[in-house]
Amino acid sequence: MVKRIGKARRKTRHRFKKKKKSKGKISLTDYLQEFKKGDKVHLRVEPAAHEGLYFRRFIGKVGEVKSSQGSCYKVEIKDGGKKKDIIVHPIHLKKVKVGK
Repeated sequence: MVKRIGKARRKTRHRFKKKKKSKGKISLTDYLQEFKKGDKVHLRVEPAAHEGLYFRRFIGKVGEVKSSQGSCYKVEIKDGGKKKDIIVHPIHLKKVKVGK
């Protein structure tokens, strides 16, 4: 059996790349945003902030906030047929706007 080389951020050169316009300082409003229990959130990665970063497989998923844990949030997502809880910092979350 072949041993896997590398850590959790391996093979992420293009996934964690920022657009040219968004390079620079991190927005404080994104860093300090708050969510309530039951809010639908979109998982989008902020490559400049390494804290509270989830596994690369979950990029682009939509989940529901279950609770807060310290400065992060516990988000329930569906991966395949299973429901999984991941702990994510709010800088990596974006609120989903409900249809009109």
